[in-house]
Amino acid sequence: MTDPIPGTRFTTGSFAPVAVADRNGTDESLHHGAGVVIDARGAIVGSVGDPELPVFPRSSLKPFQSSAMVRAGLDLPARLLAVVTASHSGEAVHVAAVREILDRFHLEVDDLANTADRPFGVAERERSLRDGSAPSKIDQNCSGKHAGMLATCRINGWPTENYLDSTHPLQVAITNEIGRLAGRADGSVVDVGVDGCGAPTHVMPLVDVARALRTLQREQSDVVAAMVGHPHLVGGANRIDTTWMESMPGLAAKEGAAGMMVLGLPDGRAAALKIADGSDGARTAVTAEILRMLDVDVDGELADVRDRLADPVLGHGEPVGAIRSLAW
Repeated sequence: MTDPIPGTRFTTGSFAPVAVADRNGTDESLHHGAGVVIDARGAIVGSVGDPELPVFPRSSLKPFQSSAMVRAGLDLPARLLAVVTASHSGEAVHVAAVREILDRFHLEVDDLANTADRPFGVAERERSLRDGSAPSKIDQNCSGKHAGMLATCRINGWPTENYLDSTHPLQVAITNEIGRLAGRADGSVVDVGVDGCGAPTHVMPLVDVARALRTLQREQSDVVAAMVGHPHLVGGANRIDTTWMESMPGLAAKEGAAGMMVLGLPDGRAAALKIADGSDGARTAVTAEILRMLDVDVDGELADVRDRLADPVLGHGEPVGAIRSLAW
């Protein structure tokens, strides 16, 4: 039995303990979350917290948004489609790919309606600050998605000025595609908000996030082929989704803000995760636990990848502890 948590939409069953951070051998912080693992048929085979919890997938939506664009006629080389799915670090290769999409459809950087920002990648952001560069739309990590949205509008003769309106034909197509991928005849979208970049971001059950990626894998979608074929363009150096995809051929992975992650294997097994407090370190640790549940050998052959991605707990600038996942 679960009880409402006063002042929130959550209940005591929405989230459960998923990770612990220790400092010098003493547990310091407990992270809660919700997670779900499904088999190739889409049935739930493991969960923690509420697998039906409505969540904002944030940038974990990008493969589904990209799929809607492809179904609406967007035809790009795989490397450019990969950057449409990206929350890129703002490396030169990412920015060049976004510019190429814009050039192909006679678009300008000023046509992008995403929020101007500095690059997401640490090294790239430091370079931007060092060079005195102003925040820009093309450097912002969602610029590839927005370029893809504009290109899709060009192809269909839809207006480009208001492409972020939830009633725009592009956004209606995205909402419909999310429902199709999730396999719910009555639709999967609970609500629609505004993402950090300004684009609509949908609320949907956590398990539907996993099921939507499962569908893309089983359909052998061009979107998945682009992601797994060009993982560096999906994120960048040392990014969690890029690194796992580079280490596991066929794996599709996409992180999202506020502790979101979705993963899918070629046979259709998939998983989705939401960290309650949005902790990146907890997400990294629990992603490894999810991969264990998907029968990936993260403690053997891929242990070096697991350890390389882990966020250490620091004391005076040196590692003094770690964030460890809890078994479901």
